[in-house]
Amino acid sequence: MAKYLGPVCKLCRREGEKLFLKGERCFTPKCAFERRGFPPGQHGPSSQGRSDRQSEYARQLRAKQKARRVYGVFERQFTRYFSIAQRRHGLTGLNLLQILETRLDNVVFRLGYAVNRSEARLMVTHGHYNVNGRRTDIPSMLLRPGDILSVREGSRDSTFFKALPEVAEPRTIPPWLDRNLKDMSGKLLRQPERAEIDGNLTEQLIVEYYSR
Repeated sequence: MAKYLGPVCKLCRREGEKLFLKGERCFTPKCAFERRGFPPGQHGPSSQGRSDRQSEYARQLRAKQKARRVYGVFERQFTRYFSIAQRRHGLTGLNLLQILETRLDNVVFRLGYAVNRSEARLMVTHGHYNVNGRRTDIPSMLLRPGDILSVREGSRDSTFFKALPEVAEPRTIPPWLDRNLKDMSGKLLRQPERAEIDGNLTEQLIVEYYSR
């Protein structure tokens, strides 16, 4: 399975805003975006302000790239998700965001069972979670309403999962999910509504990008 191995703080700097790819570190002064909030590259701070002169295509591209980086999805997979969203009834942009939100790794993150999506992907890949009672190690698995996610019995004795309830408890979960910290499980109640998804994502620009 392919994955991005470069410095993730560069991705935030390139998009010109925090994408919170490092979890708690993003809320501290150690965050690279706080120290160098300009795009990476040889032009450095001189490239600030270019967003004011962006073409329509550049705005569409940046919206698509930001969504990809927030959810940790590569180009080919993202394009496939867009094709699936087009075939579904309803608004294509909302369908796309719902697909991204219901990925298994994202649900693990939203439930508070990982500090960021990268850690959630790692935990899923290592087979620490069950979906509807069956072990799964596919982070891109799309959950449906009624699906139940739980930590495997064999994983609960590890140091990471013993401390998990205390770490997850302060995290607020979205209303389309239900969480049981005692059983270390969660349930997808329904598809998320637009107001319950990251408001910084501009799905209309993504639709326009693929509709060129």
